[in-house]
Amino acid sequence: MPAKKASPKKAKTKTRATFSDWPIAKPTAVLVLADGTVIEGMGFGAEGEAVAEVCFNTAMTGYQEILTDPSYAGQIVTFTFPHIGNVGVNDDDIETTNLAASAAVKGLIVKAPITEPANYRSHKNLDKWLKARGIIGLSGVDTRALTTLIREKGMPNGVIAHSAKGKFDIKKLHAMAKAWSGLEGLDLAIEVSATQRSDWNEKLWDWEKGYEQGDGKFKVVAVDYGLKRNILRCLVSAGCTVTIVPATASAEDILAMKPDGVFLSNGPGDPAATGEYAVPEIKKLVASGKPLFGICLGHQMLAIALGGKTMKMHQGHHGANHPVKDFTTNKVEIVSMNHGFAVDQKSLPEGVVETHVSLFDGSNCGIALEGKPVFSVQHHPEASPGPQDSHYLFKRFVGLMEG
Repeated sequence: MPAKKASPKKAKTKTRATFSDWPIAKPTAVLVLADGTVIEGMGFGAEGEAVAEVCFNTAMTGYQEILTDPSYAGQIVTFTFPHIGNVGVNDDDIETTNLAASAAVKGLIVKAPITEPANYRSHKNLDKWLKARGIIGLSGVDTRALTTLIREKGMPNGVIAHSAKGKFDIKKLHAMAKAWSGLEGLDLAIEVSATQRSDWNEKLWDWEKGYEQGDGKFKVVAVDYGLKRNILRCLVSAGCTVTIVPATASAEDILAMKPDGVFLSNGPGDPAATGEYAVPEIKKLVASGKPLFGICLGHQMLAIALGGKTMKMHQGHHGANHPVKDFTTNKVEIVSMNHGFAVDQKSLPEGVVETHVSLFDGSNCGIALEGKPVFSVQHHPEASPGPQDSHYLFKRFVGLMEG
């Protein structure tokens, strides 16, 4: 009998995909916290690594203003709003006045990947803009979980790192996070402040006209501890001409300019540390009798100059929807906030009146000195981003100069 021919073998075919068949993207960015927590995701923006304090911001708009606010020096911002980057960036919404200074914020953490911009005002994609400014980004993160961690444990020190190859020395990054001193005791205002005197005459943005120039009746000297542009615009729109001076300017130099009033700006870092050189000058400015108005860091250092103390907050206030009560008007305002230190209410001496308070946690948000034209607030009345409920404070300052 003839031999049987072997039947050809049938090729094996897969009838369904398994989990291992799906491509899994390799993480290209990490956040390593001082307690050893490692959060992986996809990197964007600049490559490299940066150590900083990790905070969260609840604002739904204005990410470019937040990223260029000098008050965020030494911090990594976690955005709770998931769609960051969808309107791109432009040259008009930059808040820092000292363009020569290095980027204030060290990094940003977002949930969704950066998309192409869809806004008529956009000049550039956020990713490219971050690369140019040396800011590291991390996406694909459960920002709700990270926010919860910060609320429960406080603002941690951490290292954000981005490598296109996805190679990280986690032990080294963890050691960096553990070794960093944190913001307490750091004078960061000196790093973001103007280095020389300059003038400012730009008014608030108008939908039809953009930014216009203005000449005011009252001369204001603004001490730059980390000034935001929109504060200056609010001052000009309220009727002031403004001259900016560095954080290290002496009271004698300021008063020699014969100002009608002096403004103490916002800024980053520990107010007690910056106060080592700023508070003695603020005391002289108070003694001069000139109207004095402070915001954020300027508010904190004014409180120290008047005999109060400041303290580090657990999670800080970072957002554009914070309720604050003004005891002078008995009204509640929704305001923009950005601070990790606060004035200790119990430390305020007699003659220093608490004018504003946070309705979230009862922390101090404003003071005034009895018998003198001196006041300050913790929140940001210029908004940018945020509501304009507190714009009246600039008129209040002008009213003191008129008086």
